[in-house]
This record gives sequence, C-alpha cells and structure tokens, in this order.
Amino acid sequence: MTLNEITPKLKEQAVKTLEGTGVLEVIPGITLPGTNLMIKVRAKNKSKQEYLLFFDIKSIGQPRYIRMAVNELKDILTGKTKSYGIVGAPYLSEESVKICKESGVGFIDLGGNCFIQVNGIYIDIQGRPNPLPNTRPLKSFFTQKSSRVIRVLLCRAKKDWYVRDLAKEANVSIGQASNIKQKLMDHEFVKVGENKTFRLLNPETLLEKWTQDYTFRQNKMTHYYSFDEIRDIENKLANYCESQHIQYGFTLTSGAASIAPSLRYNRVFAYFTGAEEDIARQLGWKKVASGPNISLLQPYDVGVLYGVQDVKGFKVVSDVQLYLDLRNYKERGEEAAKFLLEHRFRQQW
Repeated sequence: MTLNEITPKLKEQAVKTLEGTGVLEVIPGITLPGTNLMIKVRAKNKSKQEYLLFFDIKSIGQPRYIRMAVNELKDILTGKTKSYGIVGAPYLSEESVKICKESGVGFIDLGGNCFIQVNGIYIDIQGRPNPLPNTRPLKSFFTQKSSRVIRVLLCRAKKDWYVRDLAKEANVSIGQASNIKQKLMDHEFVKVGENKTFRLLNPETLLEKWTQDYTFRQNKMTHYYSFDEIRDIENKLANYCESQHIQYGFTLTSGAASIAPSLRYNRVFAYFTGAEEDIARQLGWKKVASGPNISLLQPYDVGVLYGVQDVKGFKVVSDVQLYLDLRNYKERGEEAAKFLLEHRFRQQW
C-alpha cells in the first residue's frame, strides 16, 4: 500500500479506536493537506482537556522508518503545548513499538493497536493481528539462501564487511547480499561505517528471531540402531567421514556434549552429506522406524555446515547452527541452548 492509500484508512482507524476507548472523544473538522494528519481530541475525565494529536505516517513499520518518524514528530512538536505525537503505520513490530514507548511517542496501526500516554491519559491496546499478514519482512531473512548470509554474520559478528566479501563468504550473489544488508538496516540490525563497510548489531535479537522461524526437522532425517556404545558410534562415524572425505557435523545432543561435557545422552545426531546406505552397511547399522540411537540429517542447504568447528577430533556444527537445532529439541535442548547462549555467545558478542 502507498502512503496516499494508507493515510485515509489510518485516519478512519484512529477515530474509531480513540472513540472506542471511552477515554477520549474526537472533535471533528481538523485536518491537514496531503498525507499529513492531525486530530483534535478531548479528555472525557473531569479536566475536559483538549489535545492536538500530530501523526507522522509511514508506509513501512520497520524500526528504521519508525525512528525517523519519531525524530520528525519531535521536531514538529518543539514549543507546542497540549500536543502529542503519534506514529502511524500499517503494522508495527515489537522493536518499533519499543522505540515509540521509549521516545515518549504514541503509535497506532491499521489493526487498531494503539498507545497513548499524556497528562494522566493512558491507552494501551496491543495484541491485535496484522491486517496485512502477507507482509512479513523478517520472514525473507530466513529463506534458504538468505539464511546463509545471516548465518555468516552471526558466526562472525564482530567483523566489518563489504557486500562483495559477504556474498563470497556466504556463497550468494552480490545482489542478494546487498538486499539482505538493506533489510537488516531497515530493522536496525546492521550499522554502516564511514568506509562503506557494515557490522551486525543486536546479534542476540536476530538469532532469537531466527529460532522462531526454524526447525531442525526441515532437514531430512533417517534413523538407525547400532549395538555400539554412543561414543564408539561417534568415533566410527567421524573416522568413516574423514577417510571418505565426506562433510559432516555433529549437532543436538552430540554437538552440545562438546560444549557441556556433563550432558548425558543416548542418541547420536549428525549432519551427513554422503550416501547413507554406504555408511550404514560399512558400520553395521540397522535402519529403524522407532527406538533409534543414531539420526543422520541431510542438510536442507549447504549453509548448514558453514563454520563447522573441530572439537577434540570431531567436527561439530557452528555454535549458531547448534543453537538453532537445540532450541527446537525437547529432550534437554532448551537447557543446552541456554548454556550456549550464556557461556559462548554473550561472551563473544
């Protein structure tokens, strides 16, 4: 939707929402030309105080644009009394809502979510759904190829990048890397330096967003049973892959045990890019539908094995990939993920 399309819809929604609170009544007849909007309201309490609500409307509700609106409103309201600024947008993310509240500015969206806090008047309506559910900008961060870029940035969060170098590292086109950079800027996840390099901001928040969109089950899983002890299974799997020059990486409980040695587990998980029939035959594994002690995962994308690390002679997926997998795993996954966050990521970031 364009700004010209959004403005009248937002004005209609604002009047409906404000009057529906029972706290304010709208005084008709106040408007400004173009895409500007101003509404006069009167408090329904004993004070009968009147206020001018100045709206700064954006067609995009991403944090970067909301922060711009906040700053513009502060300029408009300088020296004005009995006035209050409100950001309007189709829909505001949690980050955008936080920006408004911390800046002392209200907001309203097309769904009727609204926040106003001025001179004893407090209105806070949240939880109403996005009226344009197909517009989920963060979703595009975590598509198959785009997630390669995000994974590289999270794995090397302190590095300053040029777009071309990031594209090469993530194995994507320069155009795709540039598009992801712009989207990250819109959400205030990257900061651009004077020499046109950029660096990741708020990596923990970005990683958390990814966990909400990810499940390790999007990788193809095949289950086996072996009479060997767990550690012997891992040793044989690692030796086989090394001898055959096959990419692999332990994950979930097998990966978590490398960072939390006290973790007890009875099932091996590993990403594996070779022929499963061959390794099962060579190592004497039996394919099973239930009760496995080995699960091989075929990566949904080559980026899954980016940043594989050597741990005591084994290949373990990157901390980022391990965290993503663990957060979705019921058997002590949350506990191991929390350990990873507190003792690895937060110390690095």
